[in-house]
Amino acid sequence: METTSLEDFYREYKGVVPEGISNEIGHFNVFKTADTVAAVKANKGMPYNRRNYYKISMINGRNRAEYADKVIEIEQHALLFASPKIPYNYQPLDDDQQGYFCIFTHDFMLPRKSGVVLDDLPIFKSGGYPVFQVSEKEAEAITAIFKKMYEEISSDYAYKYDLLRNYVMEVIHYGQKLQPMTALYPTHNAAHRIASLFIELLERQFPVEPPHQRMELRTASDFADRLAVHVNHLNKVLKENTGKTTTELISHRITQEARILLKQTDLSISEIAYGLGFEEVAHFSNFFRKQTAITPVSFRKQPGI
Repeated sequence: METTSLEDFYREYKGVVPEGISNEIGHFNVFKTADTVAAVKANKGMPYNRRNYYKISMINGRNRAEYADKVIEIEQHALLFASPKIPYNYQPLDDDQQGYFCIFTHDFMLPRKSGVVLDDLPIFKSGGYPVFQVSEKEAEAITAIFKKMYEEISSDYAYKYDLLRNYVMEVIHYGQKLQPMTALYPTHNAAHRIASLFIELLERQFPVEPPHQRMELRTASDFADRLAVHVNHLNKVLKENTGKTTTELISHRITQEARILLKQTDLSISEIAYGLGFEEVAHFSNFFRKQTAITPVSFRKQPGI
């Protein structure tokens, strides 16, 4: 799987790369979906991969969204948040595609400029599912914010990028309100901190890029040692905070990455097994079959994601 860069995006959808795309304030831009639909169709759909920039889309129209290892059919309106960590795409299912989307880099939203750390926000945390189907009324409210972005980006107002950051944050907060309450108001205690550090350590190992990169932390004991806690305490904390055991969380995340690598890369099964920390291909095959009820080879041959 290749990572799509900002330059790739502009070449593919606009035909020209703007100057100063990597300047000191980072990069931001906003588009009407209808203006890029022709390019998407000409390229036979949006490629399913990771991007090295953030993207927020207000989708109006029938689409099929693929996010990580999940698929969702969008009937009319949806709000989609994408970060560089997780591969995604969405495919138009009809010709009537309206809406807006904005793209921006991490530098554009640095704490000194926006007061936030993007990856600390619930909407961009790994393991979530930030594709929200919204009502007509919600779609109108979100679209109104994007319209303000679209008008402001062309203005000569000296502080327009500060204003645009505020609009981006407004859409982010709108999306976070659509998430379950448990994602927004976790209990801030020692147990929750351990759980958060575990998730951070787990996610830091992805995406895996075999054969140059390999998972180092794979077992409950590996994580407990790194966090300086007893493995039984770690398991108890995670069970209380997530409803799953340490092993279940690790296995789920490895399986998700395995699905992505099997479908979206040309890596051999043995290379994928090595990258995910398995010493033998047979061990990986047995693990994958236990998690999915299908072998890696059979999964790779299946159509779709």
